[in-house]
Amino acid sequence: MGNGITYGINFPFQDSYVGKYLDCSDTKDEEIRSNLIHLLLTRKGTRYFLPDFGTRLYEYIFEPLDGPTFAEIESEIRDSVSNYMPGLLVTDVKITDASMEEESKGTYINGEDKREFTVSNISQLEHTAKIRIDYKTTNSAFESSDFVIINI
Repeated sequence: MGNGITYGINFPFQDSYVGKYLDCSDTKDEEIRSNLIHLLLTRKGTRYFLPDFGTRLYEYIFEPLDGPTFAEIESEIRDSVSNYMPGLLVTDVKITDASMEEESKGTYINGEDKREFTVSNISQLEHTAKIRIDYKTTNSAFESSDFVIINI
């Protein structure tokens, strides 16, 4: 924020701690991540004039955590991103049953020197799937990549 430039409003909406009404993104990468989370967590049919904006991820909350459900979730994510974020390429979608994983808390660096974010006590939730979406930007001179983890 040293240069005073903001790119948009962060999602989910939060109060600003620097005198603005809402928290704003200070970098392009932060804005892309915020837009992706906004797209993924918006239910289809809830946006006026854009009834196809969003995903149906909420419909999979109590579905069986198996291969066909995971394939449908991945397809839903890839279709929505390709339709509404053309400058973003989803490189990988990993969906796992969260109750099968070891429990850890907070942020840590994995064996590949990449950031990992985990939710504490998630293994106690019986019907929880962890979705990791790896993506990269394709519309700029400087290509960047990042990931988002969503629990449903």
